[in-house]
Amino acid sequence: MKRWGARVIKILILLLVLMVTVWGALALLFQWPAGAGRWMLVSVWVGMALLSLYALSNGKNVFFVPQGLGLVLLLGWWGSIVPSNERLWATDVNRMSYGEIHGSVVTLHNVRDFNWRSETDFDERWITQDYDLQTLKSVDMFLSYWMGPVIAHTLVSFGFEDGRHVVFSVEIRKERGEAFSAIGGFFKEFELSLIAATEQDIVRTRSNVRGEDVYMYSVELAKPAMQALFLSYVEQGRQLQTAPRFYNTLTANCTTIVYDMVSKIVDGVPWDWRVLASGYLAEYVYGLNALAPGHTFKELQQLGYINPRALAEQPGEDFSALIRRDLPLVGPI
Repeated sequence: MKRWGARVIKILILLLVLMVTVWGALALLFQWPAGAGRWMLVSVWVGMALLSLYALSNGKNVFFVPQGLGLVLLLGWWGSIVPSNERLWATDVNRMSYGEIHGSVVTLHNVRDFNWRSETDFDERWITQDYDLQTLKSVDMFLSYWMGPVIAHTLVSFGFEDGRHVVFSVEIRKERGEAFSAIGGFFKEFELSLIAATEQDIVRTRSNVRGEDVYMYSVELAKPAMQALFLSYVEQGRQLQTAPRFYNTLTANCTTIVYDMVSKIVDGVPWDWRVLASGYLAEYVYGLNALAPGHTFKELQQLGYINPRALAEQPGEDFSALIRRDLPLVGPI
């Protein structure tokens, strides 16, 4: 029995050493300045891990010391890496959206309204818009699929009685020349950004320019909850401007932050694995009876696929009206 217990402890230590080694190597690869020095540090770190494995197999505990000291230094360095709003940002996330509240009217600054011809060819335009929350009439959820069925980017669009829609999107704030990395998202590679944009910009670029599969679902909420959610996004923008945060692929992304906001507004919204597997988020919301009633989820999914309508857009056509054609829409309850 003692031998079995010792073997279990040995296996656990082995797994711990391997996990610490992989984490440390990736942290150095993603955050240490590029060059020969980075690879030398990674090699030294892996060498320390080999000593620990030697200690584990031969009972010479002294060989755990180098990796232990190395881990202390690594954690100290890791803690010194802090988020910033002062970097050379990519053009589409160069500005952060933020709002001012005057009674029921919210003035949103830096609303993105680009005209995209390709991912690198676009007309840059940032606008300021007033939105009266008394005239808020709809909330729609867009899911844009860019890497298979499990993961989708979540966008939330607010519609007003005058026909305007503004979309909020929690995104990585890329520096110029950077590209998204899901693994890098675990290692402080990107800051968080809040983008408010027109549907013509942020939805159309996904369906018509990037070729992502985009689905729209009309969400049933009480009007006070709609207004509170809108104001939560405004507050998120304020917080990110004053206290920047890192994006995290698992815990601080386009879906988990939306869930955190909604769960504080609507009572009884349970946590679900589909909040992490965002490609299935619409099924989760359907299970909460928060999508258009009288339809199966499969019907809503088929009707909500906007790409054929979006790609048929004609010059001067109202994009928001076009993508909603023949969709079951719900208003405030």
